[in-house]
Amino acid sequence: MAQDFSFDVVSKVDMQRVSEGVQTALKEILNRYDFKDTRSNIELKEKESLLVLESADEFKLKALFDVLATRLSNRGVPLKNFTPQKAEASLGGRARQQVTITQGVPTDKAKEIVAELKKSGLKVQGSIQADQVRVASRSKDALQQAMTLIKGKDFGLALQFTNYR
Repeated sequence: MAQDFSFDVVSKVDMQRVSEGVQTALKEILNRYDFKDTRSNIELKEKESLLVLESADEFKLKALFDVLATRLSNRGVPLKNFTPQKAEASLGGRARQQVTITQGVPTDKAKEIVAELKKSGLKVQGSIQADQVRVASRSKDALQQAMTLIKGKDFGLALQFTNYR
């Protein structure tokens, strides 16, 4: 019997690099004139995969997010996995915004990936396993075509390929 080959499609964000990006952004904010006396802050909650941005008003909040996004992209962190929530008013007339960090492939996106693989007509099988998608086939060429197909389509997440077998 022929051996099946496979790979996993995952979406992970390196939290160490996010932490470094947050620290660098905070240092830049302390030195920038437009953030003087705004008491702007970025808090990383690694357990919840969440960033909390806080500043004087919504305009400063947007500028704060732009500084953070620049610092994260300089470190190679995919910004597609960051989803900013709506800004809300907090105590003292300040503005606060939460940014969720997507770890893993959500079920709805995984279903999209599997459906796209089926629709393509390639001889591959896609299966959803927790927060990743396993793609299997008897042909390595079909797997390479599946990778190219997945890379070519935008699923709204930064996808990586791991666990080649």
